[in-house]
Amino acid sequence: MSKRDELIEKYADDLKNKIGVTPDMDLLRKVTIGCGPSIYNRDSSTVSASDASELETVKNNYLIKKLGLSDGPKLDEAIASVMDKYGKSERNKFRAVVYYLLCQHFGKESVYK
Repeated sequence: MSKRDELIEKYADDLKNKIGVTPDMDLLRKVTIGCGPSIYNRDSSTVSASDASELETVKNNYLIKKLGLSDGPKLDEAIASVMDKYGKSERNKFRAVVYYLLCQHFGKESVYK
């Protein structure tokens, strides 16, 4: 099993056990691949919910640039909602899982087709 496949399994486990969502493995794989090499770096593979600049990066680089959404309060609300679902006590919020949840939240799965 490749390193990427191992990570995808780890992300699927987080979705199932920490968030209570049965993942669409095809979409999860595509979102993970879309994250590029950041998934292999310990720091960039996670999102810090308490770091405002990091949340701004998620909004600008993922929601606006990748998913093509317009800036507005709905984006910040969605990010906050995903962070709450992942759990305040969960230190390691994987970027691919956060992106997967945001993609589903906005119904933008077609971006990965």
